[in-house]
Amino acid sequence: MINTIFLIKNPLFPLKNKPFWVFYLSIILFYSELSIAQTPKKPEINLDEFIQKLQPIQQENANYEDLYESLYQLYQNPIDLNRATYEDLASMYILSEIQIKSLLDYRQKNGDLLSIYELQAIPNFDLEIIRQILPFVEVRDRLSSSSFLGIYGRATEHYVVLRADQILEQSKGFQNGKYLGSPQRTYFRYRLSHPKDFSLNFIAEKDAGEQSYFDFYTFHLQLKNKGNWKNITLGDYQVQIGQGLITSAGFYIGKGGEPITTARRSNIGIKPYGSLLEGGFFRGGAATYQYRNIELTGFVAYNKRDANVSETTGEREEYFSSILTTGFHRTENEIAKKNQIQEQNIGINAVYHLKNGQIGFTTLHTNFDATLQRSPQLYNKFEFSGKQNTVIGSNFTYNWQNINFFGEVARSSSGGIGAVGGLIAALSKQVEFALNLRHYDKDFHSFYGNAFAEGSRSINEKGIYWGLKYTPRKGLIFSTFYDRFKSDWLRFLVDAPSQGFDYLFRITYQPNKKVTFYTQFHEEHKQRNLPNNTTKTDILTNTIRQNVIANFEYALNRTFKVQSRIQLNTFQYQNASKSKGYALMQDIEGNIKKLQLKGRIAYFNTQDYDTRVYAFENDVLYAVSFPAYYGKGFRTYLIARYGINRNLDLWMRVARTQIQPNEARDNIGSGNDELGVPHQTQVKLQVRYRF
Repeated sequence: MINTIFLIKNPLFPLKNKPFWVFYLSIILFYSELSIAQTPKKPEINLDEFIQKLQPIQQENANYEDLYESLYQLYQNPIDLNRATYEDLASMYILSEIQIKSLLDYRQKNGDLLSIYELQAIPNFDLEIIRQILPFVEVRDRLSSSSFLGIYGRATEHYVVLRADQILEQSKGFQNGKYLGSPQRTYFRYRLSHPKDFSLNFIAEKDAGEQSYFDFYTFHLQLKNKGNWKNITLGDYQVQIGQGLITSAGFYIGKGGEPITTARRSNIGIKPYGSLLEGGFFRGGAATYQYRNIELTGFVAYNKRDANVSETTGEREEYFSSILTTGFHRTENEIAKKNQIQEQNIGINAVYHLKNGQIGFTTLHTNFDATLQRSPQLYNKFEFSGKQNTVIGSNFTYNWQNINFFGEVARSSSGGIGAVGGLIAALSKQVEFALNLRHYDKDFHSFYGNAFAEGSRSINEKGIYWGLKYTPRKGLIFSTFYDRFKSDWLRFLVDAPSQGFDYLFRITYQPNKKVTFYTQFHEEHKQRNLPNNTTKTDILTNTIRQNVIANFEYALNRTFKVQSRIQLNTFQYQNASKSKGYALMQDIEGNIKKLQLKGRIAYFNTQDYDTRVYAFENDVLYAVSFPAYYGKGFRTYLIARYGINRNLDLWMRVARTQIQPNEARDNIGSGNDELGVPHQTQVKLQVRYRF
């Protein structure tokens, strides 16, 4: 390895003779300890390791399933390093500004990469960063258009997945007959794809309690790089443009343990949809055409949405108060709300590529066949009302030396303005800095937007965010952010204009490949209604939420790994006593020939719902588990994966929660999902066949 690095840096080394030195580098790496040389095919993603690096902060009403489902979509659509733009590389939230610039400069100077091993020759890339990005990148030759039969033969991913899981304890919904279907949840996926060439995907799923064998379907066919047609997608898709003010898609963390790269979004355009979430996507067609420095994207969609439709007594005009996104159709009431609203969308985006950036213009028009009329609470006064909404905006990115400037501004039909902008800078090889400014009017309405925000939507918020990361030496990282925000109008459970701030400190230490340790502290100050208030109007009070995490991971060898974790949460209303909650978790994983095992035993004790502990859990491939540990008790799970042969894999997961009834919690579940016993046992089976 030393000889290889010496030759690459030596000016006498024939850098222009790329086939020679890439072949030489590959031979050397074959005998090194680098794992990617031993497994030249694309590795399966270590979701746990990736999440530990980014570590999103716990937020109220956050949709963690959406977060990690979108991560799988990033994994299933790897980036071609020979075609990747700045926006593509930034969308992984892994590479620093210096590393992105180094890769683009290297490619411009030396031409396309011939192999994934060539990443070692790029300045500022080390073995650790290569391991991190490897599941999300490919190096491919230029592909020409061909027939569908040719597409089938070039596929690099071709598999079928079948999954079934069930909670063994019977909930009230099954006991009283309100759940009309079986207690099993079933899942089917078929995928045929080749990176940067094509993708064919079909998913069918049924939730526990639903009558149909499959209740939800999603499908897409995507063709890429066919002449000037950069992207053609039919079926279900999402669109990520600018900073996400108008349309937002893809894997996005927001505020968390990675304070720099997550401060801005990437302009990645059309993305095929493959999630189980039954909302937030377009169903129709989209295409991107590129002519020289100009990209034009058009998309149309026709979706049926779940909603509780009512009629006015006079004109008998239909209206609805909100779109339902749970996707549950288990009871007669839930079935009656299925596909009640017809929604049409049409959008256009134009991008002009500059030498060191780009500028874009976007418009999205949404039309419902019924009137959206929010409930009459005062906090809904400036929410959207009507059948049609149009959002028009512009976005830009610009790179100057090691600084990336970004921004987007948009206006909705109501006249409300949304704006977000900032910069990410590599001040040196050791120091990185991020700044994000945002302003979202209380009447800015964007149904598919998800820009950087403290709340779950880009509305009724102003804020300023600073992020800083310092790497004094290899393996040691200090990270921090500070965010201050305010709302000029009321919010749910906040009956007055409010303000707040939060900050985070994180230390990561990795002295070698076997040991990783990090600790993180996060504190959030927000205002909300005073509980149990007896006055005529609600009074706001300050709340303080604290979160402490300490995680230690040790790889005994290439086969076995252990991870210990402690997480402590506190919550306090001003001038009131502080409630506490904590969880102790011990994980272990290892391989015994063809059998792979992963397991956890956790003890948790939380005094109330405000101190619940969210903890990521390993699951079967393509499944997501991010439950809240709440109450007092134990949580255990064991996953077994067995590779029968190179084509067929089997998974089994058993997870059990056992609580000790106390004041915080004396039962599991609520409503029709209440179990009536202090324990819950889930069994999950999955099979994957690769053609």
